[in-house]
Amino acid sequence: MKRVLVTGAGGQLGQALQAASKEYNGLECVFLSKDDLDITDAKAVEAVFTKHRVDVCINTAAYTQVDKAEEEKDKAFALNATAVQHLGEVCLTHNVWLVHLSTDYVFDGALDRPYTPADTPNPLNVYGASKLAGEQALQKLGDAYSIVRTSWLHSTFGLNFYTKIQAQLKGGKSVSVTAGQWGCPTRAEDLAKHLLNGISQEDLPKGISHFCGSEVMTWLDLAQKRFPKETIAERPASPQTATRPKRVVLG
Repeated sequence: MKRVLVTGAGGQLGQALQAASKEYNGLECVFLSKDDLDITDAKAVEAVFTKHRVDVCINTAAYTQVDKAEEEKDKAFALNATAVQHLGEVCLTHNVWLVHLSTDYVFDGALDRPYTPADTPNPLNVYGASKLAGEQALQKLGDAYSIVRTSWLHSTFGLNFYTKIQAQLKGGKSVSVTAGQWGCPTRAEDLAKHLLNGISQEDLPKGISHFCGSEVMTWLDLAQKRFPKETIAERPASPQTATRPKRVVLG
């Protein structure tokens, strides 16, 4: 029986992991939300690993507000980089396999082919830079980690692209979505199963790997696929605080 600690368990991936974990009898999971554990609190992190003797830690805790990160750089780096480094150090001390989630936003979208884990990152915004800094911090600690980059996470859990549109439509509001970005939308439910399968079977790659949906599309395509097309309009291009890559396909 493997014991698995999940941080950030109140977020959409954390909730997807909670739902999926019921199918894995060989895993005993401990789920801690940000209210249960603030991973930027070094003493609290150490106390949790002392209390819960676990074999694996899945870190889903992250600062994910892409535009707001431009104004809150310190907060983004504190959660996505500094806290990740300390979490990695604690996992190393306690002989715990750390599975850390990262993002396609570490890339600039300049390549006209799918990005591989070996490609050189070049983030365009603070959010991407902070996530890359977290990756680099773990890479300096050895090989007792798995970094899984994903893209355009959406699900029926928590606050995300899907649930925001759903709430707007239920509230009778008009919905418009950009067609200016291309990527591979990923269901949090699918990612959760990928992680739990990899942990259960011990074949989740060490180092950096990519996992995302198989279809390349725009946000508008995704919205019109999930909801009646007549309810979703295309949003004209408008300035955003954070620069985003135009097209990133993870391979």
